[in-house]
Amino acid sequence: MTSQMTGNATPPAPSGGCPPVGIQLEGLVLPPVLTVDVVLGLLGNAVAFWIFCFKLRSWNLNTIFLFNLVIADFLALVSLPLRIDALLRGYWVFGDGLCRVNLFLMFSNRSASIALMTVVAIYRYFKVVHPHHRFNRMTRRQAILLAALVWLLVISPRVPMLGYNHIKGSGNTTQCFFFTSYKEASRAIILLVGMHRVLTVLEFIIPMGMLTFCSVRISHFLKGRQMGDPRKVRKAMRVCVVIVIVFIVCFMPTTITTIGIWAVRSYRPWDCGAFYTFTQLNIVSLGLNFLNSALDPLVYVFSSSMFRRVVCRSLPAVLRCGPEETSESSQCTSQLELKSSSYGGQS
Repeated sequence: MTSQMTGNATPPAPSGGCPPVGIQLEGLVLPPVLTVDVVLGLLGNAVAFWIFCFKLRSWNLNTIFLFNLVIADFLALVSLPLRIDALLRGYWVFGDGLCRVNLFLMFSNRSASIALMTVVAIYRYFKVVHPHHRFNRMTRRQAILLAALVWLLVISPRVPMLGYNHIKGSGNTTQCFFFTSYKEASRAIILLVGMHRVLTVLEFIIPMGMLTFCSVRISHFLKGRQMGDPRKVRKAMRVCVVIVIVFIVCFMPTTITTIGIWAVRSYRPWDCGAFYTFTQLNIVSLGLNFLNSALDPLVYVFSSSMFRRVVCRSLPAVLRCGPEETSESSQCTSQLELKSSSYGGQS
Protein backbone atom coordinates (compact mmCIF):
# COMPACT_ATOMS: atom_id res chain seq x y z
CA MET A 1 0.00 0.00 0.00
CA THR A 2 1.57 3.23 -1.02
CA SER A 3 1.20 6.67 0.26
CA GLN A 4 1.90 9.86 -1.66
CA MET A 5 3.92 9.79 -4.83
CA THR A 6 5.18 12.38 -7.22
CA GLY A 7 6.07 12.56 -10.83
CA ASN A 8 4.13 11.98 -14.02
CA ALA A 9 3.67 8.74 -15.88
CA THR A 10 6.55 8.48 -18.33
CA PRO A 11 8.00 5.66 -20.43
CA PRO A 12 10.15 3.11 -18.61
CA ALA A 13 13.71 4.10 -17.89
CA PRO A 14 16.38 2.46 -20.01
CA SER A 15 17.65 0.53 -17.02
CA GLY A 16 14.24 -1.10 -16.60
CA GLY A 17 11.28 -0.57 -14.33
CA CYS A 18 8.69 2.18 -14.20
CA PRO A 19 9.13 5.71 -12.85
CA PRO A 20 7.26 6.82 -9.70
CA VAL A 21 3.51 7.11 -9.96
CA GLY A 22 2.17 10.66 -9.90
CA ILE A 23 -0.49 12.04 -7.56
CA GLN A 24 -3.62 11.54 -9.61
CA LEU A 25 -6.62 9.76 -8.11
CA GLU A 26 -4.98 9.94 -4.70
CA GLY A 27 -5.02 13.73 -4.52
CA LEU A 28 -8.59 13.95 -5.80
CA VAL A 29 -10.32 11.09 -4.01
CA LEU A 30 -8.58 10.56 -0.69
CA PRO A 31 -8.93 13.98 1.04
CA PRO A 32 -12.76 13.95 1.15
CA VAL A 33 -12.91 10.20 1.83
CA LEU A 34 -10.38 10.35 4.67
CA THR A 35 -12.10 13.42 6.10
CA VAL A 36 -15.40 11.52 6.28
CA ASP A 37 -13.56 8.57 7.86
CA VAL A 38 -12.05 10.83 10.54
CA VAL A 39 -15.29 12.68 11.38
CA LEU A 40 -17.50 9.57 11.55
CA GLY A 41 -14.79 7.43 13.13
CA LEU A 42 -13.93 9.89 15.91
CA LEU A 43 -17.59 10.54 16.66
CA GLY A 44 -18.57 6.86 16.78
CA ASN A 45 -15.51 5.72 18.70
CA ALA A 46 -15.69 8.64 21.16
CA VAL A 47 -19.23 7.53 22.01
CA ALA A 48 -18.03 3.93 22.29
CA PHE A 49 -15.12 4.97 24.55
CA TRP A 50 -17.52 6.93 26.79
CA ILE A 51 -19.87 3.97 27.07
CA PHE A 52 -17.13 1.44 27.77
CA CYS A 53 -15.41 3.59 30.40
CA PHE A 54 -18.30 5.34 32.13
CA LYS A 55 -21.53 3.44 31.46
CA LEU A 56 -20.76 -0.28 31.57
CA ARG A 57 -20.58 -1.36 35.18
CA SER A 58 -19.10 -4.75 34.44
CA TRP A 59 -16.75 -5.83 31.65
CA ASN A 60 -16.93 -9.32 30.20
CA LEU A 61 -14.50 -10.93 27.74
CA ASN A 62 -16.29 -9.58 24.70
CA THR A 63 -16.10 -6.04 26.13
CA ILE A 64 -12.35 -6.36 26.62
CA PHE A 65 -11.82 -7.38 23.00
CA LEU A 66 -14.11 -4.62 21.70
CA PHE A 67 -12.38 -1.96 23.82
CA ASN A 68 -9.06 -2.92 22.26
CA LEU A 69 -10.70 -2.44 18.86
CA VAL A 70 -11.64 1.10 19.94
CA ILE A 71 -7.99 1.77 20.82
CA ALA A 72 -6.85 0.49 17.42
CA ASP A 73 -9.32 2.79 15.68
CA PHE A 74 -8.20 5.85 17.64
CA LEU A 75 -4.56 5.19 16.79
CA ALA A 76 -5.43 5.18 13.11
CA LEU A 77 -7.74 8.18 13.22
CA VAL A 78 -5.20 10.45 14.94
CA SER A 79 -2.74 9.72 12.13
CA LEU A 80 -5.09 10.69 9.31
CA PRO A 81 -5.21 14.50 9.71
CA LEU A 82 -1.49 14.70 8.87
CA ARG A 83 -2.07 12.60 5.75
CA ILE A 84 -5.04 14.75 4.73
CA ASP A 85 -2.96 17.92 5.16
CA ALA A 86 -0.16 16.50 3.01
CA LEU A 87 -2.64 15.50 0.30
CA LEU A 88 -4.18 18.97 0.22
CA ARG A 89 -0.81 20.76 0.23
CA GLY A 90 0.75 18.38 -2.24
CA TYR A 91 3.80 17.83 -0.02
CA TRP A 92 4.79 16.73 3.51
CA VAL A 93 5.77 19.38 6.10
CA PHE A 94 5.92 17.42 9.36
CA GLY A 95 9.43 15.98 9.19
CA ASP A 96 10.98 12.54 9.28
CA GLY A 97 9.91 11.50 12.80
CA LEU A 98 6.20 12.11 12.28
CA CYS A 99 6.43 10.50 8.84
CA ARG A 100 7.67 7.26 10.38
CA VAL A 101 5.04 7.32 13.13
CA ASN A 102 2.30 8.20 10.64
CA LEU A 103 3.07 5.28 8.35
CA PHE A 104 3.48 2.92 11.31
CA LEU A 105 0.08 3.84 12.76
CA MET A 106 -1.68 3.67 9.39
CA PHE A 107 -0.45 0.18 8.57
CA SER A 108 -0.65 -1.20 12.13
CA ASN A 109 -4.32 -0.20 12.41
CA ARG A 110 -5.32 -2.40 9.50
CA SER A 111 -3.63 -5.41 11.05
CA ALA A 112 -4.95 -4.73 14.55
CA SER A 113 -8.53 -4.15 13.39
CA ILE A 114 -8.57 -7.36 11.37
CA ALA A 115 -7.04 -9.41 14.18
CA LEU A 116 -9.35 -8.06 16.90
CA MET A 117 -12.51 -8.45 14.81
CA THR A 118 -11.46 -12.03 14.12
CA VAL A 119 -11.02 -12.65 17.86
CA VAL A 120 -14.54 -11.28 18.48
CA ALA A 121 -15.98 -13.63 15.84
CA ILE A 122 -14.05 -16.65 17.18
CA TYR A 123 -15.25 -15.85 20.70
CA ARG A 124 -18.83 -15.80 19.41
CA TYR A 125 -18.25 -19.12 17.64
CA PHE A 126 -17.08 -20.88 20.82
CA LYS A 127 -19.91 -19.38 22.89
CA VAL A 128 -22.53 -20.71 20.47
CA VAL A 129 -21.10 -23.94 19.03
CA HIS A 130 -18.84 -25.12 21.89
CA PRO A 131 -20.33 -23.60 25.06
CA HIS A 132 -18.40 -25.96 27.35
CA HIS A 133 -15.01 -25.39 25.75
CA ARG A 134 -12.25 -24.16 28.05
CA PHE A 135 -12.00 -21.04 25.86
CA ASN A 136 -15.32 -19.92 27.38
CA ARG A 137 -13.90 -20.25 30.90
CA MET A 138 -11.21 -17.70 30.20
CA THR A 139 -10.78 -15.13 32.98
CA ARG A 140 -10.59 -11.39 32.47
CA ARG A 141 -6.87 -11.51 33.15
CA GLN A 142 -6.41 -14.15 30.47
CA ALA A 143 -8.51 -12.11 28.04
CA ILE A 144 -6.29 -9.07 28.65
CA LEU A 145 -3.19 -11.20 28.07
CA LEU A 146 -4.72 -12.56 24.85
CA ALA A 147 -5.45 -9.02 23.65
CA ALA A 148 -1.85 -8.03 24.49
CA LEU A 149 -0.58 -11.03 22.52
CA VAL A 150 -2.68 -9.97 19.52
CA TRP A 151 -1.19 -6.47 19.69
CA LEU A 152 2.32 -7.90 19.89
CA LEU A 153 1.76 -10.14 16.87
CA VAL A 154 0.28 -7.42 14.66
CA ILE A 155 2.68 -4.62 15.63
CA SER A 156 5.98 -6.56 15.52
CA PRO A 157 6.15 -6.86 11.70
CA ARG A 158 5.53 -3.09 11.39
CA VAL A 159 8.13 -1.94 13.93
CA PRO A 160 11.00 -2.01 11.38
CA MET A 161 9.21 0.80 9.53
CA LEU A 162 10.16 3.12 12.41
CA GLY A 163 13.84 2.46 11.81
CA TYR A 164 14.07 3.92 8.28
CA ASN A 165 13.73 7.36 6.76
CA HIS A 166 10.78 7.47 4.35
CA ILE A 167 11.15 11.14 3.40
CA LYS A 168 11.92 11.84 -0.24
CA GLY A 169 12.58 15.18 -1.93
CA SER A 170 12.92 18.61 -0.29
CA GLY A 171 11.00 21.85 0.02
CA ASN A 172 7.63 21.80 -1.69
CA THR A 173 8.47 18.44 -3.28
CA THR A 174 8.94 16.64 0.06
CA GLN A 175 6.90 13.44 0.31
CA CYS A 176 6.34 10.85 3.04
CA PHE A 177 5.79 7.50 1.36
CA PHE A 178 6.61 3.84 1.81
CA PHE A 179 7.75 3.05 -1.73
CA THR A 180 7.66 4.82 -5.06
CA SER A 181 8.09 2.49 -7.99
CA TYR A 182 9.89 -0.65 -9.13
CA LYS A 183 13.20 0.57 -7.73
CA GLU A 184 12.97 1.12 -3.98
CA ALA A 185 15.70 3.02 -2.15
CA SER A 186 17.60 0.14 -0.56
CA ARG A 187 17.60 -3.60 -0.02
CA ALA A 188 16.13 -3.09 3.46
CA ILE A 189 13.22 -1.08 2.06
CA ILE A 190 12.70 -3.70 -0.67
CA LEU A 191 12.41 -6.38 2.04
CA LEU A 192 10.01 -4.20 4.07
CA VAL A 193 7.82 -3.55 1.04
CA GLY A 194 7.80 -7.25 0.15
CA MET A 195 6.86 -8.21 3.71
CA HIS A 196 4.15 -5.56 3.74
CA ARG A 197 2.59 -6.94 0.56
CA VAL A 198 2.64 -10.49 1.90
CA LEU A 199 1.05 -9.37 5.17
CA THR A 200 -1.59 -7.33 3.34
CA VAL A 201 -2.76 -10.43 1.50
CA LEU A 202 -2.39 -13.02 4.27
CA GLU A 203 -4.00 -10.92 6.99
CA PHE A 204 -7.10 -10.71 4.83
CA ILE A 205 -7.28 -14.22 3.37
CA ILE A 206 -6.64 -16.16 6.59
CA PRO A 207 -9.05 -14.21 8.84
CA MET A 208 -11.65 -14.17 6.07
CA GLY A 209 -11.44 -17.95 5.89
CA MET A 210 -11.82 -18.17 9.68
CA LEU A 211 -14.79 -15.79 9.64
CA THR A 212 -16.49 -17.77 6.90
CA PHE A 213 -15.93 -21.02 8.82
CA CYS A 214 -17.32 -19.51 12.04
CA SER A 215 -20.37 -18.08 10.27
CA VAL A 216 -21.20 -21.33 8.47
CA ARG A 217 -20.72 -23.44 11.60
CA ILE A 218 -22.84 -21.13 13.75
CA SER A 219 -25.59 -21.11 11.12
CA HIS A 220 -25.62 -24.90 10.77
CA PHE A 221 -25.47 -25.44 14.53
CA LEU A 222 -28.36 -23.13 15.31
CA LYS A 223 -30.52 -24.44 12.48
CA GLY A 224 -29.93 -28.00 13.67
CA ARG A 225 -31.09 -27.31 17.20
CA GLN A 226 -34.63 -28.27 18.08
CA MET A 227 -34.88 -25.64 20.79
CA GLY A 228 -33.58 -22.13 21.23
CA ASP A 229 -34.62 -18.51 21.38
CA PRO A 230 -34.97 -17.17 17.78
CA ARG A 231 -33.69 -13.79 18.97
CA LYS A 232 -30.46 -15.37 20.19
CA VAL A 233 -30.10 -17.13 16.86
CA ARG A 234 -30.47 -13.86 14.97
CA LYS A 235 -28.09 -12.11 17.36
CA ALA A 236 -25.37 -14.73 16.98
CA MET A 237 -25.62 -14.65 13.20
CA ARG A 238 -25.75 -10.89 12.73
CA VAL A 239 -22.47 -10.42 14.62
CA CYS A 240 -20.60 -12.59 12.13
CA VAL A 241 -22.51 -11.11 9.17
CA VAL A 242 -21.63 -7.54 10.19
CA ILE A 243 -17.95 -8.40 10.63
CA VAL A 244 -17.80 -10.19 7.28
CA ILE A 245 -19.42 -7.19 5.54
CA VAL A 246 -16.89 -4.81 7.15
CA PHE A 247 -14.08 -7.11 6.02
CA ILE A 248 -15.26 -7.26 2.42
CA VAL A 249 -16.02 -3.55 2.05
CA CYS A 250 -12.95 -2.18 3.83
CA PHE A 251 -10.15 -4.68 3.22
CA MET A 252 -10.85 -6.69 0.08
CA PRO A 253 -10.07 -3.84 -2.41
CA THR A 254 -6.60 -3.33 -0.90
CA THR A 255 -5.93 -7.05 -1.01
CA ILE A 256 -6.98 -7.38 -4.66
CA THR A 257 -4.97 -4.36 -5.83
CA THR A 258 -1.92 -5.50 -3.86
CA ILE A 259 -2.09 -8.88 -5.62
CA GLY A 260 -2.46 -6.99 -8.92
CA ILE A 261 0.70 -4.95 -8.27
CA TRP A 262 2.63 -8.09 -7.37
CA ALA A 263 1.38 -9.91 -10.49
CA VAL A 264 2.31 -7.03 -12.80
CA ARG A 265 5.77 -6.66 -11.30
CA SER A 266 6.37 -10.42 -11.47
CA TYR A 267 4.92 -11.32 -14.87
CA ARG A 268 4.60 -8.06 -16.84
CA PRO A 269 7.42 -5.78 -15.61
CA TRP A 270 7.32 -3.81 -18.87
CA ASP A 271 3.61 -2.93 -18.52
CA CYS A 272 3.84 0.44 -16.77
CA GLY A 273 0.23 1.27 -17.63
CA ALA A 274 -1.04 -1.72 -15.64
CA PHE A 275 1.38 -0.91 -12.82
CA TYR A 276 0.13 2.69 -12.64
CA THR A 277 -3.51 1.56 -12.67
CA PHE A 278 -3.15 -0.98 -9.85
CA THR A 279 -0.98 1.37 -7.81
CA GLN A 280 -3.46 4.24 -8.04
CA LEU A 281 -6.35 1.93 -7.14
CA ASN A 282 -4.27 0.57 -4.26
CA ILE A 283 -3.68 4.10 -2.99
CA VAL A 284 -7.36 4.99 -3.22
CA SER A 285 -8.30 1.81 -1.35
CA LEU A 286 -6.60 3.39 1.68
CA GLY A 287 -9.79 5.35 2.16
CA LEU A 288 -11.79 2.14 2.44
CA ASN A 289 -9.24 0.68 4.87
CA PHE A 290 -9.90 3.49 7.31
CA LEU A 291 -13.64 3.34 6.75
CA ASN A 292 -13.54 0.37 9.12
CA SER A 293 -12.82 2.79 11.96
CA ALA A 294 -16.15 4.47 11.22
CA LEU A 295 -18.01 1.16 10.82
CA ASP A 296 -16.59 -0.60 13.89
CA PRO A 297 -19.17 0.99 16.25
CA LEU A 298 -21.71 -1.14 14.37
CA VAL A 299 -19.72 -4.19 15.48
CA TYR A 300 -19.96 -3.00 19.10
CA VAL A 301 -23.73 -2.53 18.82
CA PHE A 302 -24.38 -5.91 17.21
CA SER A 303 -21.96 -7.95 19.31
CA SER A 304 -22.67 -6.64 22.82
CA SER A 305 -26.22 -6.54 24.16
CA MET A 306 -25.08 -4.52 27.18
CA PHE A 307 -23.47 -1.93 24.90
CA ARG A 308 -26.59 -1.85 22.74
CA ARG A 309 -28.86 -1.22 25.73
CA VAL A 310 -26.71 1.65 26.98
CA VAL A 311 -26.86 3.24 23.51
CA CYS A 312 -30.64 2.83 23.38
CA ARG A 313 -31.16 4.33 26.81
CA SER A 314 -28.94 7.31 25.93
CA LEU A 315 -31.05 8.24 22.90
CA PRO A 316 -34.04 10.62 22.99
CA ALA A 317 -37.32 8.82 23.70
CA VAL A 318 -38.52 9.01 20.08
CA LEU A 319 -35.31 7.38 18.82
CA ARG A 320 -34.99 4.63 21.38
CA CYS A 321 -34.84 0.97 20.40
CA GLY A 322 -37.79 -1.37 20.29
CA PRO A 323 -39.34 -3.03 23.31
CA GLU A 324 -37.02 -6.01 23.11
CA GLU A 325 -34.19 -3.84 24.39
CA THR A 326 -36.10 -2.32 27.30
CA SER A 327 -38.49 -5.06 28.32
CA GLU A 328 -38.38 -7.01 31.55
CA SER A 329 -37.04 -10.05 29.73
CA SER A 330 -34.18 -7.95 28.37
CA GLN A 331 -33.39 -6.81 31.90
CA CYS A 332 -33.32 -10.43 33.03
CA THR A 333 -30.97 -11.23 30.16
CA SER A 334 -28.73 -8.36 31.27
CA GLN A 335 -28.60 -9.78 34.79
CA LEU A 336 -27.61 -13.16 33.41
CA GLU A 337 -24.92 -11.54 31.29
CA LEU A 338 -23.46 -9.72 34.30
CA LYS A 339 -23.57 -12.92 36.33
CA SER A 340 -21.81 -14.93 33.63
CA SER A 341 -19.19 -12.21 33.17
CA SER A 342 -18.11 -12.77 36.79
CA TYR A 343 -16.51 -16.06 35.78
CA GLY A 344 -15.25 -15.23 32.33
CA GLY A 345 -17.90 -14.09 30.16
CA GLN A 346 -20.45 -13.84 27.68
CA SER A 347 -21.15 -11.63 24.71
